[in-house]
Amino acid sequence: MEASVENRKPGVLIISHGSRDKQWVHLVENAVDQMELSRNVPVECSFLELVEGKLIQDGIDRLEAQGVTDLITVPLFVASGSTHIDEISWALGVKEEPVLETDLERFRLSSRVHFCEPMDDDPLVVEMMYDKIKALSAQPEQEIVLILAHGSIEKGFHLTWRRMLESLAAQLKARGGFDETDVAMLLPDQTDRKMKWWRKHKPEHSVIVAPLFLSAGYFTNKVIPDRMKAYDYRYNGHALLPHPLVKTWLEKRVEDKLHELFSG
Repeated sequence: MEASVENRKPGVLIISHGSRDKQWVHLVENAVDQMELSRNVPVECSFLELVEGKLIQDGIDRLEAQGVTDLITVPLFVASGSTHIDEISWALGVKEEPVLETDLERFRLSSRVHFCEPMDDDPLVVEMMYDKIKALSAQPEQEIVLILAHGSIEKGFHLTWRRMLESLAAQLKARGGFDETDVAMLLPDQTDRKMKWWRKHKPEHSVIVAPLFLSAGYFTNKVIPDRMKAYDYRYNGHALLPHPLVKTWLEKRVEDKLHELFSG
């Protein structure tokens, strides 16, 4: 039976992918720790894998041990097109079946789950991306920004990625006044095709590569440079974290759900 408004005790579960790199984990935890909410609610930072003692089930258990009845769950992932969003939402009971087969099992929980959307094409993401690349820009009217993201080879997920990236690209073009913006995924590998196209059609332009990843790591430090080594481009490898607007984005997602919980 659903708790009445006055008897609800919300808790917040932030979920990101996880990494063996302690700095990667620290950046996520630091953004979560800096959150300032309008209500005094418990918050747990959790990870899908690789961070022992701080996995999703650990976070759920700690929140429910504090009497949480309503679990505001925020996936700190850059895209709804991630297959991890599919499996996590199923494991939390948000959807009846996952689209793809998963090794996850249903989580043990008694609280009601309020699942938020990932970052996607939120204007705050555009602002973060622009902040990360603006030092690379000298003459935006002579520049092409290529957004590089992980992507997916799975049919429906691929389309979700593409639509989101194209929206980000259009917003980033307007924000920075760039002549062109384009998008490419690492999976499937679209970098070579995109770079050859721009080298042929606008050879006088400079290309700025903007990685769309939550935190710097293997993809930003190795995969992208390896894929791009045949081309001239500007790149600093800066991911979204650290940036104060990640905290702002988290706060906005949580506050929207808190308003829904207590306004009805």
